[in-house]
Amino acid sequence: MAELVVTDPATGDTVGRLPCTDADEVVVTARAAHAGWERTEPARRASLVKAGARRLRDALEEVALLQTREGGKPLADSRGGVEAGIGAIEQYAELGPLHGGRSLQGLWGAADWMVRVSRGVAALCLPWNDPVAIACAQIAANLVVGNTVVCKPSEKTPLSTAEVVRLLGEGLPAGVLQLAVGDGSLGAALAGHAGVDVVVHVGSVSTGRAVAAACAARGAKAVLELGGKDAMIVDAGVDPAWAAEQAAVGCFANAGQICTSIERIFVHRDLADAFVDELVARAKALRVGPGTDPTTEMGPMIDAGQRGVVHRHVSEAVDAGADLRCGGAPLEGPGCFYPPTVLTGVASGMAVVEEETFGPVAAVQVVGSFPEALSAANATPYGLAAVVLTADMAHAQQAARELAVGTVKVNAAFGGAPGGAASPHGASGEGFGYGRELLDELTRVRVVHLEPPPA
Repeated sequence: MAELVVTDPATGDTVGRLPCTDADEVVVTARAAHAGWERTEPARRASLVKAGARRLRDALEEVALLQTREGGKPLADSRGGVEAGIGAIEQYAELGPLHGGRSLQGLWGAADWMVRVSRGVAALCLPWNDPVAIACAQIAANLVVGNTVVCKPSEKTPLSTAEVVRLLGEGLPAGVLQLAVGDGSLGAALAGHAGVDVVVHVGSVSTGRAVAAACAARGAKAVLELGGKDAMIVDAGVDPAWAAEQAAVGCFANAGQICTSIERIFVHRDLADAFVDELVARAKALRVGPGTDPTTEMGPMIDAGQRGVVHRHVSEAVDAGADLRCGGAPLEGPGCFYPPTVLTGVASGMAVVEEETFGPVAAVQVVGSFPEALSAANATPYGLAAVVLTADMAHAQQAARELAVGTVKVNAAFGGAPGGAASPHGASGEGFGYGRELLDELTRVRVVHLEPPPA
């Protein structure tokens, strides 16, 4: 049987192996389990899901270490990801039994209502950059509404997700939650399988479009969170040191490998020099190393291929006239390390401005006004999220109205209340990926009209 070999991006050492999965086998099993799971009392489903969260909390350290070894992120970040996943499971366990339809006003003596029903079999095709947190949320949301789940993690980071599936699956009826291990061909087989009713894909734009086409061809539901090219606007009048701190977090957290990483910065000319100087200083001061080292602040890229994409974007920008202020070359030695990099003088047409880089690169452009920054931020086919740093609340309100993205964050690179469910715009996807609205995406509406028989 074929197997996946998983390596540590910090060392190149083998972390583990998993046997690959046959798509037909897991889908048929999930289909057979669906009727019983759908008929299970919602409160009972929620109770079983919440019990899985408790088991995951007991294994938090082990799962976090596994995620760090296969994905590279610092161990503290991995712990935070597992905590976030547990929180998402608990949230959906609470929301599931409350999720329902509504009554309608019809004929006197009749009853009319709309009810939410499960879609059936859900295939989850998940990414490598935050495998545990995303798997937890998507698995829990599907289970509480009565879907059975086939969970396919990225072939780059399947081990931590496999452990999540094992822990959450204990106590569930057979076939309700299954792991599917394989590369992109397995994901394509699941997306196109006649027995799959909903596909959740978190990943690249090109793969997401293929998933959408496969689902559309047979009437299945696709929920897509795809790439981003998030902008940060640094308005006049803010403290450049504080703005640089926010930018460093947004650009360099998880080595820039976050869907909502900051990839384009538009800074007002009045503070551009001071801001860039502060950002360069912060980039140079970041400690880069293996995620298992407690002093590490930024770990490696996921693999040599992704590091190559990042370096190509940086090199092409420099060749086209951008100024390299720090970083800009793969680090020597073992592992897939790339330093925090700051570029100024970038311009439209450069890959680092137009395409998703997904690495630790801050690409800075100077603007003369807030409207100019808004216009530049919107000059992209992507529409995942954006950040605005401003002391002007009128500008904050304007940005919230005019930025063509699913999430606008004001004065914080990351953050937001639990349950937020903004829908990505444009090339960044379709549908609500989180929040209580995700439960609507994962269910169908059935309208019922009931009249008594004739007397």
